[in-house]
Amino acid sequence: MGSRLLVAAVGVLLVAGCGTDPAAGDPDVSMRTPAPTNAPASALTSAPAGPAVPAVDGIAGEVVRLRTDEAVGGQVQVRLTASGAGFAVTAVTLTSPAFTAQPPTAVSTVYGPGRTVDLPVPFGPVDCAAPVQPVAAVLDVDRGQGPEQVTVPLAGDALELVAGEQCAARRLAEHVTVTVRDLTADGDRVTGAVVLTRVDAADVVVTGVGRSVLLAPSLDLPARLDGDELHLPLTVTSASCDPHVLAETKKPFVFPLTVDVDGEPTVVDLPLAEGQRAVLQELVDRVCG
Repeated sequence: MGSRLLVAAVGVLLVAGCGTDPAAGDPDVSMRTPAPTNAPASALTSAPAGPAVPAVDGIAGEVVRLRTDEAVGGQVQVRLTASGAGFAVTAVTLTSPAFTAQPPTAVSTVYGPGRTVDLPVPFGPVDCAAPVQPVAAVLDVDRGQGPEQVTVPLAGDALELVAGEQCAARRLAEHVTVTVRDLTADGDRVTGAVVLTRVDAADVVVTGVGRSVLLAPSLDLPARLDGDELHLPLTVTSASCDPHVLAETKKPFVFPLTVDVDGEPTVVDLPLAEGQRAVLQELVDRVCG
């Protein structure tokens, strides 16, 4: 494909794919309880990162996680920018020493000079003993001289955040399991229980639960796991019926739970099955409809 054809195709293919600021106007951001600042670092290995990936002339890359990626799960965005002449991408693969490689994702995207497009790419299971860096994207591209494959280094800390969350959840599961039980509609609220079941002798204290922009869970906290199980009565009520929030939120049922294990805080999302999410959606429809 010649460079003139690349530029001519840009107008058709770029409109729907341009990257955006994931936090700009995001109704899901402000109400989420932030993870403890030490969570990602403590969740990951102290092993040094591998050798840096050399830059590729004319292609700049970044890995980002949008709120839609968090809602879908298992994917991030490879954000590419044509920093020189245009190019076309036909396949992309995310690489990191900490994540199991996935098959290439087929795409058909043309980049004009200076243009940026996000490509959704899956990531595999994380190896908590391996370093996340270097993160790169293997691209099948055409820069006007025929097909070739290049490896582009990716800036950004999205995979560190993913690995930190997943490794923290694994560590927590070594000490205690968390389940949500018996979610039941009760007028303008939903009731149920959060149950922690002991795995070992660690000191476990539940210290906080966060709300989404639509719903507010309530637990009597702090609460210590003194025996083999801790049953915490759970009440979920509506937090907002604002039309903009209802239309734009992508994470209505994400409730971060903070659990201290031997004094170290870990944040995990309350685990909700599809049927439980349906009960919560019915609450939103009932109260806001």
